[in-house]
Amino acid sequence: MSSKESTESAETEIAERETEATAGTETPGAEPADGSKDEDTGSRRAGIAIAAAVLLACGGLVGYGILNTEEKPKPRAVPTAEVTYEVTGEGTVEVSYLARSESGDATIESGVQLPWKKTVRVPLGKDPTVAIVLGGEGGEAACTLAVHGTHVQRATASGTYGRATCSAPLPRP
Repeated sequence: MSSKESTESAETEIAERETEATAGTETPGAEPADGSKDEDTGSRRAGIAIAAAVLLACGGLVGYGILNTEEKPKPRAVPTAEVTYEVTGEGTVEVSYLARSESGDATIESGVQLPWKKTVRVPLGKDPTVAIVLGGEGGEAACTLAVHGTHVQRATASGTYGRATCSAPLPRP
């Protein structure tokens, strides 16, 4: 065999090997030999773009939370008025009065020995009230209500299970 023939034979052999090696690969942008489009590449790119956008948004929110050092406004205190409830008389009574918090619950005290006095703070716009109920033995008792030290109302209860209520409006805030 001549050197020319052996060179041609070697070149042919190299060309065949390259053809075999590239038979399973495709050139970028070209359609595959079987005619199907590469849909995975487009969906992968879209998925990566979405993931990058989500990560960027999360990073921005975390950064805002760390860097936002602005003081939060404190809740305003509810303006109140000083109210004094007083019950005079002899014996025991049941007293209910409003020392309103924002929940507006009444406080009830049973078997209160008279005389009784209580000073509380009531939010403006709420009506302070004190009510008394005498027991089965009866008797006589009086309730009074004062706002900021000024007498506002007085009521008297007498007899068995006698009742009296004192209340007054407070100005609106």
